[in-house]
Amino acid sequence: MPRDTSHDPFPTKQLVIIGICRFSEPIAFNSILAYSPAMVENLGIDRKDAAFYSGLLVSAYAVAEATTALGWGAISDVYGRKPVALIGLAGVALSSLLFGFAQSYWVALLARLIGGALNGNVAIMQTMVAEVVTNPAHEPKAYATQPFVWTLGGIIGSAMGGFLAEPAHFYPNTFSQDGIFGRYPYLLPNLFAAVSIVLAIIQGILFLEETNPAFKEPQPDDDAPTETTPLNPALNRVRGRGSINRGSFRGSFRDRSNSVIAAMREVRKRPSFLEEGMPMPIDTRFDIRRASFGTMHSIHIPPPRPTTIPAPLQPPPRTFNYTVMMITLSLVFICYHQMAFITAMPVWLLDEPLTKFGHIDFKGGLGFGLHDVGTYLAVNGAISLFIQAVIFPPFVEKIGVRHSFVWTIILYPIVYLLVPFISAFPPKLVSPGVYLAFILQSFFSIIVFPCALILLKNATPSSLVLGRVNGMAMSACCLARTVSSPLVGGIYSLGGSAAAWFSLAAVAFIAIIQLYFVPRERVGKIEVESGMKSGSFRHDSGYADHVHENAIDESEAED
Repeated sequence: MPRDTSHDPFPTKQLVIIGICRFSEPIAFNSILAYSPAMVENLGIDRKDAAFYSGLLVSAYAVAEATTALGWGAISDVYGRKPVALIGLAGVALSSLLFGFAQSYWVALLARLIGGALNGNVAIMQTMVAEVVTNPAHEPKAYATQPFVWTLGGIIGSAMGGFLAEPAHFYPNTFSQDGIFGRYPYLLPNLFAAVSIVLAIIQGILFLEETNPAFKEPQPDDDAPTETTPLNPALNRVRGRGSINRGSFRGSFRDRSNSVIAAMREVRKRPSFLEEGMPMPIDTRFDIRRASFGTMHSIHIPPPRPTTIPAPLQPPPRTFNYTVMMITLSLVFICYHQMAFITAMPVWLLDEPLTKFGHIDFKGGLGFGLHDVGTYLAVNGAISLFIQAVIFPPFVEKIGVRHSFVWTIILYPIVYLLVPFISAFPPKLVSPGVYLAFILQSFFSIIVFPCALILLKNATPSSLVLGRVNGMAMSACCLARTVSSPLVGGIYSLGGSAAAWFSLAAVAFIAIIQLYFVPRERVGKIEVESGMKSGSFRHDSGYADHVHENAIDESEAED
């Protein structure tokens, strides 16, 4: 029989160590947002093309990361999670240094590709959390730490990129124009990121424990591995129970290579471990098999009401049914304009205005400096953290998942229609107008995305195929985010700022029209409890949930 893990303690130490490793990554990811348009121009790209090439820099990392994620996941099955996690951090640090020292655009692009290709954490970080948490009741709190850590790191990274770039220009009394930071104006934020990552690597070497259960001594009452252990359970069957151990390192290179190839075949069947390292103020990872739905909360949704049709007369359920595909398409539209907004805003804020404030400028930007952009992005991250931690739970419980999903999509175009007209505001209202755009974007983004995931899970015909549905949705979202930045940047370069914003508004309007084709998914009693709080959790059907006394029965509210 499986070992009783209901009394296992909360793995605070290991989650803190994993959190430190995770915290260092968004510092590097988000710092590029503030200064990438200026850096592109500094590297010789014409100003009118800066938006496109800046977006390409952002997307290059994600492309390389998605290409190599399966391989790193398979390698972690054979050689362990810890070495792959540390190699991934080293890859990000190396990429940051190469990026900071880049003297041409193509070297900077290569640095981004190298960082994405070497970052194995994309495939295993969530798996490490799953493997270190043995008590199901602790899952909500454990998974809640990851989005919180990502958001906090993103806030610091955004501010760091804005205030540390071009130090010889902004701090001439401290940094000389003839010194290293004068010759390499974007080295300092990348050096800061690299140092923080190196510190994370050192603490990982000293304190991070291997979580791959195949590297641990098997317990006498352990049963076969579950979905959380390991990524490639087939290797256990090939070599015998618990057989991926340190003795496998003594095998021939051919044996180990064959093991990695076999692991890749298994991991390919489980695409839910794919994610992307995007510079966003919120964590872009999600797994609908977990109760967090990409938030820092535990969200319980009841199982669908049983059908009255006799089982022999029911048609076999389709994994990718019409509802699943339509909700996934909604996610694609959302991810497309979300990512394009967060990468186009710094370009627009830095771009020189073609008219004075108080007049509509559909071609240029607002002419702010790097410090202003860093401040805007950092404050936006703090706003996102507040909305997710404080506003999201009561809002979704009061309004309901379905209504929250529909109305945020309907209202989303307001953001993209507002931005082009901020230049016409009186000078004193321009900055508040920018913050208003950020606040609306953050609010809509944080509300609609988890609601869409809840509806997606609710539409999935069986819990046995949640991984496949999640993998398909995550891959589609990754593709949308990857293409949106350079595509919208190209529109900005060709038609001006308003053309880019109106193109996002058009996509948001298409998403509204597409709502007509999304079947009405009813979700029953919604229970939201902050996973960052300590409390009494219960484990139900593989998900840890907290019973909320004032939960709303959405089916009754909608009827």
